[in-house]
Amino acid sequence: MRGRISVRRAMRSDLAAIRKIEETSFSRPWKRETFDELLGAPGMDVLVAVAAAEVAGYAVLAIREREAELANLAVSAPRRGEGIGRALVARAIEVCRERGARRTLLAVRASNLGAIRLYRRYGFRVIGSHGSYYEDPAEDACIMLLTLPEEC
Repeated sequence: MRGRISVRRAMRSDLAAIRKIEETSFSRPWKRETFDELLGAPGMDVLVAVAAAEVAGYAVLAIREREAELANLAVSAPRRGEGIGRALVARAIEVCRERGARRTLLAVRASNLGAIRLYRRYGFRVIGSHGSYYEDPAEDACIMLLTLPEEC
């Protein structure tokens, strides 16, 4: 069901939905306490995508001075293919720009071709790999970089 997608900062009341998406998306999910600590932590932004009045995806950004990392992004399995990932990546890039980052890095499973295509669509490029970065199953990561232009 395609519809309006809004992306906003996560609130504590979103944690149960975020955790559910995390648990169903990753073989080694982050703990609830991790997300709880990230909310409001200096240099961290947790974004949620809301569609049809429910949290349908989230992204975690770590921003330090002029460099950012898109540390985590997931979309609820039943909502994939509806543009939620695109909305999260677009807003994450805006947040990076707003906070003064000039480079944004991320790691993605080498086999996750859909995610790699999504990131490339927004200008990320593969700059290297990290052997055996992921577990369960063991897999290399593609390291991707987006260079944000200086504003005049």
